[in-house]
Amino acid sequence: HVQLVESGGGSVEAGGSLRLSCELSGDTFSNYCMGWYRQAPGKEREGVATVDTDDSTTYGDSVKGRFTISLDNAKNTLYLRMNSLKPEDTAMYYCAAGGHCYDYRFVNYWGQGTQVTVS
Repeated sequence: HVQLVESGGGSVEAGGSLRLSCELSGDTFSNYCMGWYRQAPGKEREGVATVDTDDSTTYGDSVKGRFTISLDNAKNTLYLRMNSLKPEDTAMYYCAAGGHCYDYRFVNYWGQGTQVTVS
């Protein structure tokens, strides 16, 4: 049974920082492209950052230079460090495990989501 559980969301003022975490259970990171996706009300779900099985990373243009994705294999945890947050970053953020990177249509498993609100 594969499960992804996010934590770390919350409300922050513009310019602030948050770190999201996602714990994977039931499988190993090596079988998936791990990543973060987000969806704001009335907008399409979009890729934020992904890390592939070869450790290559992909970032959305709007977050490049501000967000950093990382893995801690010992803790079975995926992280997203978000710096210099902007109001347009406000969204529900989802952890995901999939067979291909940076496309929500290829995601196999989703976390429950964690809300990030920037004002």
